[in-house]
Amino acid sequence: MESLRDKYAENTRQTLLDTAARLFAERDYADLSAEELVRAAGLTRGALYHHFDGKKGLFEAVVDDLEQRAAQRIKAAMDSATDPIGRVDRGLVAFLDVCTEPDYLHIVLSQGPIALGWRRWRELDQHHLIGLVIDAVRNLLDADLIRPHPPELIASAFYGALTEMSLTIAETNDLQQGRAKAAALAYELLNGLTVSAPRE
Repeated sequence: MESLRDKYAENTRQTLLDTAARLFAERDYADLSAEELVRAAGLTRGALYHHFDGKKGLFEAVVDDLEQRAAQRIKAAMDSATDPIGRVDRGLVAFLDVCTEPDYLHIVLSQGPIALGWRRWRELDQHHLIGLVIDAVRNLLDADLIRPHPPELIASAFYGALTEMSLTIAETNDLQQGRAKAAALAYELLNGLTVSAPRE
């Protein structure tokens, strides 16, 4: 049974997360101090350092939470289709939906690589998303819809392409146009691997 102390600790942690998610969506990471975060949450710096070891740890937890939610949405979209192509199509649509949402765009795509560094940001992103890409690739291979390259290699290539597309979308002045161009390119890349494509 959860003790009152455990419940209080979890409530404190969630309050910090919720407050940080709201403020980081509105402000750049560098412009928001730890003091402002704890003041907005109605808590102390001690609570921040106890649960997250500071502002950077709290920001990383916010990014991780957004990535987890994104992965769940994409997986649910993929699971709503039964054929491999349908899974890819719905997964791509869900991915692009996520990438054009203000909170994810600003926190994960715009501020994430800056605040966490490219290597750590990529680790978090891969942890949640690469498995979905590998799963989609294996389904396409099993159905003989794409040419037989190693699934992890194909997944890595597509994950890299989608990652760079998402970062480009975040920098564009026209999100919908950026999204449309990214979708068109993603399908062109996939078509290049289909079994009906001419071999070189």
